[in-house]
Amino acid sequence: MKKIFGIVVAVGLAVFFAWAGVFYWQNLRGIWPAVKAPSEDIVKLIEQATSASAPLPPGLNTTEMPLKVPDGFVVSVFVKGLGEPRVMIHAPNGGLLVSIPASGKVVRVHDANGDGVVDETLTVVSGLNRPHGMATRCDTSGVCKLYIAESDRVATYDYDNERSRATNKKKIIDLPDGGNHFTRTIMFTPLEVKNPLTGFMPYPNEDKLLISVGSTCNVCNEKDWRRAKVLVANADGTDLKVFASGLRNAPFLAIHPVTGKIWVTEMGRDLLGDNTPPDEVNIIEEGKNYGWPICYGKNIHDNAFDKNIYIRNPCMEPFEMPSYIDIPAHSAPLGLAFTPEEGWPEQYWHNLFVAYHGSWNRTVPTGYKIARYKLDAQGNYLGEEDFISGWLKNDEALGRPVDILTEPGGIMYVSDDKAGVIYRVAYQGNDKIYAYKDLVEVTAPREGDVVKSPLVVKGRARGTWFFEASFPVRLSDAQGKEIAVGIAQAQSNGSAGSPQGWMTADFVPFEAKLEFQKPATGTGTLTFQKDNPSGLSEHDDAFQIPVRF
Repeated sequence: MKKIFGIVVAVGLAVFFAWAGVFYWQNLRGIWPAVKAPSEDIVKLIEQATSASAPLPPGLNTTEMPLKVPDGFVVSVFVKGLGEPRVMIHAPNGGLLVSIPASGKVVRVHDANGDGVVDETLTVVSGLNRPHGMATRCDTSGVCKLYIAESDRVATYDYDNERSRATNKKKIIDLPDGGNHFTRTIMFTPLEVKNPLTGFMPYPNEDKLLISVGSTCNVCNEKDWRRAKVLVANADGTDLKVFASGLRNAPFLAIHPVTGKIWVTEMGRDLLGDNTPPDEVNIIEEGKNYGWPICYGKNIHDNAFDKNIYIRNPCMEPFEMPSYIDIPAHSAPLGLAFTPEEGWPEQYWHNLFVAYHGSWNRTVPTGYKIARYKLDAQGNYLGEEDFISGWLKNDEALGRPVDILTEPGGIMYVSDDKAGVIYRVAYQGNDKIYAYKDLVEVTAPREGDVVKSPLVVKGRARGTWFFEASFPVRLSDAQGKEIAVGIAQAQSNGSAGSPQGWMTADFVPFEAKLEFQKPATGTGTLTFQKDNPSGLSEHDDAFQIPVRF
């Protein structure tokens, strides 16, 4: 009897290990980049590359630099040693607020010197239950509230702008804890986003809080009504209800800058093979269902889970909404952000960036990059390409991008919860000049540069731009307040103001010096104004370059 029992056990174990081996080979052999520690430190690699060429030539990377960026962009380490940073938002008192779920805290990182490297990291609040999403609201007197979404709640805090501390915690919403997806992301609907073409304002006079809550499972019928949804509530947490459903895990949300519509990333289910189902980008609307667990992608039926195929087509509008953009399966899309106009190349305006955290259940790993989705001003899809790549190296990942924060001035921040860093990406132009209508070329400063007093402005302009060998250059803060005026003088034949220099249609070098006190705003503009002694409007001309302080 014992012998028979032993044979049964041995056969059972053999069957189990055979099944486990097949399961591993079909689903999990690409897991190692997601979990294995890299053999190289991406921080050291980037720092070696940036120190070897200071600044890096626009659009070029040294051979040691692991991350690839398009021409005109430079990537560097903004702050390191954060553990596992996830969500980033702007702090009311400058810098960034960063959530670190694994450490149960939110920190503020600040580049006080304006040199592109953080020199101060402060803990804003700690002891939280896997904090993730954040939002802020400040009144006209400067009193600010910080909203933080933990795995089991949304709470508000009084935010101290002097000390960068969050106090007086008040829970306003209960959320279901546990399950496969613990991250909770929050965002306010825009108070005023008006489509300039149609005049349509999707959220007039509203101030609603959106909360993303993922599923408990890979695929199942949820028992808790709050799961696999984007919820909506008043700013004080009251009137919690469903905004959009059928979203297995929509971990990040963003507002389109023109249409005001809400875009989300969504992770598709696992264990249907390497290429099925796609991950998704969706544009969600109130009251709509986006398919999970029955449908995925362009309303394709998940017949591996749902066997109800005889009553009606189980995946069709208006019952389920198809995906807007399909992403390669298991890419694990997380953060998404739209490109502003100021300081970015025009071909990037209103484009969408998406962070692919990277696969874990795919035989050949995929993801581990930032993708750029080319869109027109209305959000219509035009194409896609890689924007940042290089985290995935053979069978290991040097990092895993999570969230994306874009700013005017051609600046982007990317959090990485594997390398424990935040990267800073800056657009420096494909050339070292800013050209305006073949009339003026500015060599210093460049778009998005950090400027300090005294600021020396250099370039060249057609003689017709000058009057008596000069023209005005004005510096304003982000609110349009003028903080300095300088006079650009022609520098012909080494003699400032030489008449031979400006009485010509050819280019003439110029130089101006501006002295100013650093404003409270982080960004500003330099205005180059054509000198027009006639005062006639048809002879007026000017252009602006965005700068940072």
